[in-house]
Amino acid sequence: MRVNFISDNELFDIIGENVSYYRRLYSLEKGKMTQERLAEIIGVSTSVIGGLESKKTNQGISVPTLYRISVALEVSFDKLINKRKK
Repeated sequence: MRVNFISDNELFDIIGENVSYYRRLYSLEKGKMTQERLAEIIGVSTSVIGGLESKKTNQGISVPTLYRISVALEVSFDKLINKRKK
């Protein structure tokens, strides 16, 4: 059986787009969630969130950090790692 994986760069782009999307959606529905506030809640630097949301930087992200982002934004983990239908 052959499995086609997306590249690491594409995965990081998808995650970054989704974090940005769900952070902004959270802001619209539940209250302001800036990059700074999200970083503070999950215990990372603002540059981690900024770098993640920026396509200029394809940085790795740990599973625990991604989990904390999903909890903070109140979205399921899979919504952060799967490409959204536009």
